Amino acid sequence: MDRNPSPPSSEAEEEEGDAVGNTVYSKHWLFSILTRLIEVISPEKTEPTVSPGGIQTELDEEMENDICKVWDMSMDEDVALFLQEFNAPDIFMGVFAKSKCPRLTEICVGILGNMACFQDICMSISKDENLGQVLLQRLCDSDSPTLLETSRLLLTCLSQPEVANVWVERIRENPSVYDCVCFIMSSSTNVELLVKVGEVVDKLFDLDEELMLNWIKNGTCRSVGPSVDDSPEELPDFKIVPCILEAAKQVRSDNPEGLDVYMHILQLLTTVDEGIQAIVQAPDGGKETWSLLYDLVCHELCQPDDPPIIVQEQKTVLASILSVLSAMFASQTEQEYTKMRKSNVKLPFSCYFILDMPLIGSLIRILQYMEGCGRRSVDNSKESEQGETGRADVNEEDFHLKILKDICCELLSNMLQELTKENTLEGLHQGHLNEQTCSCAFQNLLPLYFASVESFLEVLREADQTLADNLEKRFPSLKVHA
Repeated sequence: MDRNPSPPSSEAEEEEGDAVGNTVYSKHWLFSILTRLIEVISPEKTEPTVSPGGIQTELDEEMENDICKVWDMSMDEDVALFLQEFNAPDIFMGVFAKSKCPRLTEICVGILGNMACFQDICMSISKDENLGQVLLQRLCDSDSPTLLETSRLLLTCLSQPEVANVWVERIRENPSVYDCVCFIMSSSTNVELLVKVGEVVDKLFDLDEELMLNWIKNGTCRSVGPSVDDSPEELPDFKIVPCILEAAKQVRSDNPEGLDVYMHILQLLTTVDEGIQAIVQAPDGGKETWSLLYDLVCHELCQPDDPPIIVQEQKTVLASILSVLSAMFASQTEQEYTKMRKSNVKLPFSCYFILDMPLIGSLIRILQYMEGCGRRSVDNSKESEQGETGRADVNEEDFHLKILKDICCELLSNMLQELTKENTLEGLHQGHLNEQTCSCAFQNLLPLYFASVESFLEVLREADQTLADNLEKRFPSLKVHA
């Protein structure tokens, strides 16, 4: 977006009153390009690069260069207002309806995207029902660059409070948007496109819970699976979750910000019961979701060879991931206990390796790293006492770290409460549990999660009496209640 062109060369530029607003761009030149656009889509216009049906499929080099200059220039508000004054959006509608040239469509959507960055123009574009419908249809385009610019335009409009509801309602009333978005997320390998589409979905779900619920239910079909009492039962097969997971897998290596977006989408799903069920009652029982998130936490994010400060950089994506894992754990725990009550038999707790000790070790490591960041935050706070901005930045960091800590502690406490002697022995053998890690866990969990710590200590006493005694000495409150 840093390629502002030089003013188009034209004799008309020298004429008094030809400049667009306070720019040095020529009205005459811009108007000539809009006129040429109309000619490009005119049935009477024929060019060498046409399809058998007589419709142009490629832009000649000169026209492409000129319309790209307009694309760059449209980032200037005066130019954007000029384009609106001369009905450029209507001309672009004609392009969308008649042109078979993907590059031309991409550029025209891109220009509209730049124009929509300005509030008054965005309101005008958004209130045009015909244009709105045509733009949503562009999400079904097969051209990735056009899809990218369409997604950018939608995100721009959804980010403006004055018109966001208009687009939410329009999207809610267009079922094809759901299908197109799911198709992109599940099949595209274009990381830039996946990130932008993810940002659109994230914004939509954040703006409107009803739309999110509709999309969760929209992709359901009935399939037969076992119920909690082992009798045949139809279970919903949710489409939205596997699409999100597929997109997340595509972006995870190349775009950390994109991974953050898709993890936040999953987190938003868990804010409603239907969303949690969409995850844990998928045909694989949620194993794919858990496996991906488990792999990210245990093998990719906040690793032992990373400096502790890494938790600052990864705090938002970690908070989203752990929030989803926590919701899944709680849901599966409830299902296990439901089975126990119905069968009146003590069943082993099994939720596809959720009690695997590396995850508990990773949770404790995150808490250890946050302790280091907390000390650094205090030092920074002292150094920044002379400036209000510095203190605000530190407070914001503290706020996000606190959210991560709360989520991490909740999941850790729930998992510790479910540990058996065998799990604990495994953790001790693998090095995930020792006096240092247990002390860190206790320090962060007490006193809020006293019951969980006490339950774990009883199991630990069976596995390693000496370690349990040492921990009781370090945390006298536990010994008092023993």
